Amino acid sequence: MTLSMVKIAADTAETAEKSGSLPQQDLSTFPGQIFWLLVTFGIMYLIMSRVFLPKLSGMIEERRDRIADDYDQAAELKRQAEEAEVAYNQSLADAKAKASSIAAETRADLDKEIATMSAKNDEQLASQVASAETRINDMKNAAAAKVQEAAVDTTRALVEALIDEMPTAEATKAAISQN
Repeated sequence: MTLSMVKIAADTAETAEKSGSLPQQDLSTFPGQIFWLLVTFGIMYLIMSRVFLPKLSGMIEERRDRIADDYDQAAELKRQAEEAEVAYNQSLADAKAKASSIAAETRADLDKEIATMSAKNDEQLASQVASAETRINDMKNAAAAKVQEAAVDTTRALVEALIDEMPTAEATKAAISQN
């Protein structure tokens, strides 16, 4: 059957040659063309399968590995960033708590210091007030004594002017004290 096909192809080629048609359509050259087609594609297949495809698949695998490594590295960096954020937030909260406790301690210390200073000032003011009251009482007593003395002198002078007799200081004092 194959032989008859080749014979038909050869007969057709002869007819085409005689008719002046295109050489691609010449059936007598088909077996050679098919042979060289198979040889060329076979060699190309061998070169592709042995040289280029392994290199290409190696590059694809290398790229796939690099992408996977980059993805893993990105995931690791993301995890580290999240841990750093958690640590930052924790240290910020700790710093705020510490600042709050320091402020509370300082406020308590200042309140104690103010209370101590206020107590000292109150004591100083109380002693100054007591001292001033003592001086005022002394001045009152001294003024009262001076007024008493002036009253005695005035009364003696009036009595002497009225009755031409000078009473004694003790009698005048006793008379003024009764009234």
